[in-house]
Order: sequence, then structure tokens, then C-alpha cells
Amino acid sequence: MAQAREIDPRPWYLLSPALLAIALLVVVPMSFILVYSFYENIDLGLDAPAFQFGNWRELLTDGYYHDAIWKTFRLSAIVTVLAAVLGYVPAYFIANTRFRHKWLLLLLLILPFWVSFIIRTLSWIHIMGNQGAINGLLLWLGVIDEPLPMMFNEFAVIVGFIHVFLPYMILNVYVSLEGIDRNLEPAARTLGCTPWQAFLEVTLPLSLPGLAAGCLLVFVLTAGSYVTPLILGGPDDFLFGNLIYDAVLSELNWPMGATLSFALLVLLGVVVVVYSRFMRLNQLSKAFG
Repeated sequence: MAQAREIDPRPWYLLSPALLAIALLVVVPMSFILVYSFYENIDLGLDAPAFQFGNWRELLTDGYYHDAIWKTFRLSAIVTVLAAVLGYVPAYFIANTRFRHKWLLLLLLILPFWVSFIIRTLSWIHIMGNQGAINGLLLWLGVIDEPLPMMFNEFAVIVGFIHVFLPYMILNVYVSLEGIDRNLEPAARTLGCTPWQAFLEVTLPLSLPGLAAGCLLVFVLTAGSYVTPLILGGPDDFLFGNLIYDAVLSELNWPMGATLSFALLVLLGVVVVVYSRFMRLNQLSKAFG
């Protein structure tokens, strides 16, 4: 009779610090949020423990929240597509440049991370505002007679998101391109491919894991943001994160804020699961690595 195979506990010893950190920093806080979503808000800032589904019922039946979810996902998709198109070219340039000090280009790419997220977002007011640099230049040149309305609308929100999240896309695509064998594209050209065909048939398919990882990262970060719409958007340019912000800080309705937070977590989790199923999670993990 064959003996049962013993499980080596040493890998679990090595994983235990990471598992403990995940449990304490992710699982436990999210469990508290889930439990708090069933509490009842009695008055402004006053909550009572109760097992009731009023918050969830309001979320599922109120069209206001449905519109916010649709707007969040639509805007996140737009930002992701634009970031992918705009980010691939500089990533390709950095990966294939003959410049000896490539580290300097990467330093310039991550340099914006040294500046506060809020300050970078506020800077667009001085660029696209009525008294900003763009309108000031166009008025001085006589191209326009009055300032263009470029601020406090969806366009400004998209510009702000791309400005903040574009480096994430470039870095992911760059890592994927850097791992491609430099001899593959010249080999394709020797077999009769034009430079454009060699790019489409060789470089682009091999860089898709990095592009897919960048798209997923930008989409999730955009969907969970609230500062950029708060600063650059108008009254109707709110995202789902802004509803969470209002529920917790403005209305002091923490049970509803917990409900919205957990709902957003579930929605983004579904996006990640579906995305990884079609794009292969192992390829995404390689790109992130």
C-alpha cells in the first residue's frame, strides 16, 4: 500500500509573511467594510448596527448609481485606449533607441512620480483654464476672440487621467519590448517583410502581454479615482469614486459609503477575472514581472 506523500511545509513558512500581510491589510479591512455595509444610517454621522439590505437595495434600484457605474467604465475605457495608443510610441522609442544613456530617458519618465498627484492635476488649470497658457497664447495670436471652454468638463478629466496614468502604460510596454530578441525583426526583414510588416507580425504580438498589463492597470486606476474629476470636472463629470467620497465625507453616511466601496471592488474584480481569462493571467504576470 502506497504511503501518503508528505507535504513540505517550508514553502508555506516562506509565504507566511506575505500571506499575513495580505490578510491584515486586505482581507480583514474588506471584511469590516462588507459588514459595515449592512449597518443603518440613522442620522448625520450616526450609524446603528443592523443586518439590513437597505443600502444594497438602494444601490441596485437607484438609476443614479447605475449611471455612475456606466460613466465610470465608459470613461475608464476611453482613457485606457488613448493611453495605449499614446504610450506605445514612446515605449517603443525608449526600448529601441541607440542612445547610450537610456537610464536618463527612464528617469525622465518616472520623474513626474516625484511630484504630488494633486499638484500635477492642479497644473492643468494653469494650462487649459480661461487665463491659462493655451488660451493666453491663442488670444495673443488672434486665433480666437474669447477663451475656449477647456476646463471643468469631460475633456479636461480625460486629459488629467492620461497625464497621470500614461507613465504606467509606457513602463509596462517598455518592459515587454525590452525582453524581445533584437534579431527577430531584422530576421523578418531578410525574409521579405517590410519594416511595417515586421512590426505587425513580430514586435506587436510579442509586446501584447505588456500592453495588456498596462491597459488593465490604467483601467483599474482610472475607475477607482476621484481626485481628478473633483478638480478638473464639472458637476456632471463625477465617477463612482466621487459618490464614495461624497457618501463618506460629505453626507457622513458610512454604511452607504461601505456599500459603494465594496460594490466597486466586486465590479473591478470581475473585470480583472474576465480580462485575465481572455488575456491569460500568466502572460500578465510575466509582463508585470
